[in-house]
Amino acid sequence: MSPLHLELRNVSKSILRKVNNSRVTTQVLSGLELEVQGGELITVMGPSGSGKSTLLRLINRLSEPDSGIITLNGKNTRDYDPLELRRKIGMVFQVPIVFRGSVRDNIALGMKLWGSYIDIEALARDTGIPEALLDADALPLSVGEKQRVCIARALANQPEVLLLDEPTSSLDAVTAEKVEGLLLGMRRERNLTVLWVTHDREQAKRIGGRKFMLRDGRLEEVHV
Repeated sequence: MSPLHLELRNVSKSILRKVNNSRVTTQVLSGLELEVQGGELITVMGPSGSGKSTLLRLINRLSEPDSGIITLNGKNTRDYDPLELRRKIGMVFQVPIVFRGSVRDNIALGMKLWGSYIDIEALARDTGIPEALLDADALPLSVGEKQRVCIARALANQPEVLLLDEPTSSLDAVTAEKVEGLLLGMRRERNLTVLWVTHDREQAKRIGGRKFMLRDGRLEEVHV
């Protein structure tokens, strides 16, 4: 298998925002460039509204760029079937979303779509989900428990790239620390390529890896 390579070339994106009861088009990404190699950890910082989440959504085609090219292993992401691409590039959102059914059903969602298999009990242990919780209803879980379910669901698809959109910002401090440690441990164990968006400079320092600041629609490598 060839080494993983993710590249964004001259990527621009505008979005509609509501300003004083009017909708205004705002350019959030402008000629953005980024190269990511397999196994890298990339941290992206920036103020609210700078386009951090938009950047991640473009990478796995939850949104499309206005211009520019995004490639995975030399192939334009537009040429992938969207479901195939989202299996290769998983995403964990800031606010965890679970679906009706058991925790097991939620984790296995992608496997049912693709007919693949993974040991759910082992994955639950790896992501800190008690085995006794696997057959419980997912909807009443705490926010921290739901975030672990979302992480397990993303990892169950065995992605090549994992996109993390402020995955600890909706959690209390103790739970956030546990989830942060979990994600870093899983990255090391699986040699995952990770793009981690955060607004927290202290978290960026703890996470390590290459760090970027998103300013004026472009990524600037920084040292914090």
